[in-house]
Amino acid sequence: MFARKVRVEYEDNGQRLPCPLKWLDNFSMRNFTNASVFDDTLPVADGQMEIGTHVPLDQLKDAMEDWFRRKSYLPKDAVLILRES
Repeated sequence: MFARKVRVEYEDNGQRLPCPLKWLDNFSMRNFTNASVFDDTLPVADGQMEIGTHVPLDQLKDAMEDWFRRKSYLPKDAVLILRES
């Protein structure tokens, strides 16, 4: 496992926006049944978080997108974007 800083944004109606810090504050890798592949997460600021994981970003994106949708954070047609910063 290793830590990396990831910027989490979402795109809605052609606009790219940073995720509000409260979304990241409420998100924990430990919510997943597959939690053994994750360390904890630490929100940084302005849509960024420190993540300790060896999971590829696309898998992480899918997991976070699913979690945000279940929490009704993400707008219905929005797409989550993850990139290392």
